[in-house]
Amino acid sequence: MPTEGICHPSPPPPPGSEEEEQWLWSQIASEARYDAEAEPAPASYLYSTILSHSSLERSLAFHLGNKLCSSTLPSTLLYDIVLDVFSNDDGLRSATTGSQSMESRKPLAHSFQSRISDVFAVDIHPSAQFGKGILLDYATGVVVGETAVIGNNVSMLHHVTLGGTGKVTGDRHPKIGDGVLIGSAATILGNVRIGEGAKIGAGSVLIDVPPRTTAVGHPARLIGGKQQPKENPWITSFISEWSDYTSFDLCNNIQMLLSCIMVIHHQKQ
Repeated sequence: MPTEGICHPSPPPPPGSEEEEQWLWSQIASEARYDAEAEPAPASYLYSTILSHSSLERSLAFHLGNKLCSSTLPSTLLYDIVLDVFSNDDGLRSATTGSQSMESRKPLAHSFQSRISDVFAVDIHPSAQFGKGILLDYATGVVVGETAVIGNNVSMLHHVTLGGTGKVTGDRHPKIGDGVLIGSAATILGNVRIGEGAKIGAGSVLIDVPPRTTAVGHPARLIGGKQQPKENPWITSFISEWSDYTSFDLCNNIQMLLSCIMVIHHQKQ
């Protein structure tokens, strides 16, 4: 997106601070306002989803309510539920910029999960644990099992499966370290660990992967060999400024925000 003419706020404040939330919302609103003035066609959409709201939480609640509503789940009810979740969970608000929420509301969490699967073709168990800064790129076909744990700044492309082998019960799903990149259609099964900064090639079927290495193939093999795997010089998911189109990311990567809301789950159980 062209950035000429956009009035950017001052540099971002410290991560996790209340000022960061306000800074992010100011930047989203600035970009949306610029686009609405530059191109009349999407102006009404930008005003209804972003510019008519006073905060990021209210904008997301409105957007998610309209995305997930049905004949039996009116958008106004969903708006109130999502806004209540944001209002009572500081950790979730922080995750959207970078839990107790529904912990005691399991039927509602599972209802959300079912509806999200219908709308977005994404099947994420409400008990899966997510860190901050997650990117589900395209998101379609992503499956995440009940006991999966995903660290901070993880990127996953479409049709990724973090599943079980079907041979064990209990803690049976993958543990993904910080800064991992998982390519499209990769399948990671069982209670295996993917180390920090690892890269998983498209279509790979996975075993344990050491930190900062690359695994590809079916079955997966480590680039450089198991004994001396080649180390990645940088971590893909730690690169900043993937896009200068914040408002586009807000409106089109909503699947990740839904996942954060479902992590309103049973983490303390």
